[in-house]
Amino acid sequence: MAPAPDRRPVVAGVDSVLPNPAALVWAADEAHRREAPLCLVHALTPPPRGRHHPGAEAHHRSLREQGRQALERGAALAHERYPDLEVSSSVEEGPPALVLCRQAAHAETVVLGSRGLSRAAQVVSAGSVTVPVSAQAACPVVVVREPEQSARPQQPPLVVVGVDGSLPSAAALEYAYEAAALRGAVLRAVWAWRPPRFVPADEESAEDERRRRLAQSLAVSGAGFPGVGTEQEVVRGHPVEELVRVSGRAALLVVGRRGRGGFTGMRLGSVAHGVLRHAQCPVAVVPAPEGEG
Repeated sequence: MAPAPDRRPVVAGVDSVLPNPAALVWAADEAHRREAPLCLVHALTPPPRGRHHPGAEAHHRSLREQGRQALERGAALAHERYPDLEVSSSVEEGPPALVLCRQAAHAETVVLGSRGLSRAAQVVSAGSVTVPVSAQAACPVVVVREPEQSARPQQPPLVVVGVDGSLPSAAALEYAYEAAALRGAVLRAVWAWRPPRFVPADEESAEDERRRRLAQSLAVSGAGFPGVGTEQEVVRGHPVEELVRVSGRAALLVVGRRGRGGFTGMRLGSVAHGVLRHAQCPVAVVPAPEGEG
């Protein structure tokens, strides 16, 4: 299938050390669904400056060759699945997170494999790209868990999106509608909220208001997708816990990203952090439109 000329590529990060075939398959499937090219990228961290030793150049060439071989394996896997899919690959010099964020500026989606690191390990590990890329990329980032950590999605497919009335969640809802349409999936929008602990509140009225706002959001975002079946759920509980609960039956879980400045974790947001760690299906983190959040 030839990609449409105006389609941005689906970019997949390829790790030569612990490759995740599930992420490559997901990326190939997404490129096929979107009639977009697939771009495989391996980031090669340059050697430290000022620490030259006789074997440094040979070691760097060896790492580059390993990356090239990993890209060849990834391209072969994609072509085995879709022989006519346009696939390109490149080894790019630089820290992995920086390389993939550069690629994201011109991508439809960036796809990453998850090693199942803890939150602390994801933040401090030099080899982890999940958190920094999800927090800073200019396009949606999809994180695909290792197969043994994933649940079996239901049929027909279910796309779950977290909604809270914010601009980032509106962007997530638009992406989720498109994802559901591409998959012939049902869209379930979940608005999870926690009543204030120390401030008296009319919880029934507050819940009714959230139902009204959720229905309004679905009507606006879903106007261009009349064929997508929708389900609505307003539930009292922690957003991470409620979204993870539903993820066990989902093909994709979509959340918005704050898009604000500050530390990487603050930019990503606590809900996105939590579902990246615990969801049982691929997670799409969607940035708010530039200048909003």
